Amino acid sequence: MFERRLYYHIDWALLIAILALCTLGVIMIYSTTSDPTRGTSHLYVTQLYAIAIGLGVMMFMLTLDYRAFTDKSHLIYIGLCALLIYVMFFGMVQMGARRWIPLKVFNLQPSEFAKVGLALVLAKFFGENRGTPAWTDLAIGGVVTLVPLWLIAKEPDLGTAVTLLPVFFAVAFLAGMQMRILGILALCFVLAAPVAWKFGLKDYQKSRISTFLDPSQDARGAGYQQIQARITVGSGGLTGKGFKQGTQGQLRFLPVAHNDFIFSVLAEEQGFAGVLVALGLYLFVILRALEAARLSKDQLGSYLVLGVLASFVFQVVYNITMSAGLAPVKGLTLPLMSYGGSSMIATLAGFGLVLNVRMRRFTN
Repeated sequence: MFERRLYYHIDWALLIAILALCTLGVIMIYSTTSDPTRGTSHLYVTQLYAIAIGLGVMMFMLTLDYRAFTDKSHLIYIGLCALLIYVMFFGMVQMGARRWIPLKVFNLQPSEFAKVGLALVLAKFFGENRGTPAWTDLAIGGVVTLVPLWLIAKEPDLGTAVTLLPVFFAVAFLAGMQMRILGILALCFVLAAPVAWKFGLKDYQKSRISTFLDPSQDARGAGYQQIQARITVGSGGLTGKGFKQGTQGQLRFLPVAHNDFIFSVLAEEQGFAGVLVALGLYLFVILRALEAARLSKDQLGSYLVLGVLASFVFQVVYNITMSAGLAPVKGLTLPLMSYGGSSMIATLAGFGLVLNVRMRRFTN
């Protein structure tokens, strides 16, 4: 249970930086969803509710020792896989994808929580196997990763599915996986790429990749978001156009600006200065989390923090490069800033575990 003396070991600097990013996200959501003719949307209010729930979940994560969560990680993992299977057959369909379980209060997206659940179960698995992991250990860890990855990819949600891979590689590498194994896996990936292109990817996924290389070939279709994202980021200049003064976001030239492309709107309205502030906050969060992994009292805590952080870093880097037109468009939100209740709650839950590991470094 939570001991009062542990209160003094909470990483308040990390928590404040996380809240600052959440606040910046709410401000941008408010700006991008405002419409002078129809009035202001209430999406920012929904985001505030998600932050409040997420902070509640984070506090719950702090009340118990992180080892209590890893001890039950197999049950959490099985429960998440069961939810993903339920979504496959009975989930709510939106925009051609079946990803959500409709609840009375909000729509739950289990795939967002799979990243935290996978980090827990892999941390326990590799933490219990002392020494350099054998091929059988890596194979088991790979299968544990591929099950939820496949279920999420079938929704289809290949973007979220891919975020599970950094979790596996980060934990396995920290556990002692040799670099030559990474090289072999990379070579296998390169050799399998033509087969995946021919048989694995759907037409719209191929279109996203081809239009990334040349958006002008379908400027009004698949390449539209890529082109508008570049225009939005580039139009901000040094200081930006000002709050609610952007043209691309305010006039809806950039689709789903409050979600996938919220960083583009930030660049347009707040300029390079605002981008530096956001990037500085993300870098600070990442460095503080890495320090939590370094200060952990055991390998289990280090594995857990790195697993949570790997998915977070991958998603941040990909979303920002995508928003700048430097990566193919994929439905990956910017953690802590983009609109999305499940994403926000899952991210705050993950950082609750990070804070937990650092906070309990002095306990037995």
